[in-house]
Amino acid sequence: MTAKAEPSTATTDTATFGNGCFWCTEAIFQQLEGVEKVESGYSGGHIANPSYKEVCTGNTGHAEALRIVYDPKKISFDELLEVFWQTHDPTTLNRQGNDIGTQYRSVIFYHNNEQKQKAEKYKVELDKSGAFNNPIVTEIVPAQTFYKAEDYHQNYYKENGSQPYCQFVIRPKVEKFQKVFKSKIKH
Repeated sequence: MTAKAEPSTATTDTATFGNGCFWCTEAIFQQLEGVEKVESGYSGGHIANPSYKEVCTGNTGHAEALRIVYDPKKISFDELLEVFWQTHDPTTLNRQGNDIGTQYRSVIFYHNNEQKQKAEKYKVELDKSGAFNNPIVTEIVPAQTFYKAEDYHQNYYKENGSQPYCQFVIRPKVEKFQKVFKSKIKH
């Protein structure tokens, strides 16, 4: 399924982020109050309908990304940005932890000028604040075609939580997120 963005309605909007392995980041954004749908997929590349295997080569130019449909009356784009910045390392180029390659780059695919301005402002403020020891390398680029990942990637942590990767890599990230963003989690 390809689409530039889920159409915005009177009640929802769309954010698209790449912040490392989508198995990890999907598990975080799914828990936020106001987030209605999270899809794992690929964006920012130069070939149509890439497969996971192709994206993993690093040759397609795609980032593993999330398309997040949310209710702006319950959660703002600013709050999604806060979670984005705090749940990955935006200072490592083409890498998140042991995941290395352009497909794991930090990127915000903005859907309108307001999202672009907010993302750029937040990035500048974070850099100036010294919140990170190194400069932020997150790309801020227009939303491109989003290709939904294969079905087995959707809801990965929910469906495969007992697997070793989930237990040793995803679960600690989710637990940290839950402590920091306790007030924003769905009940």
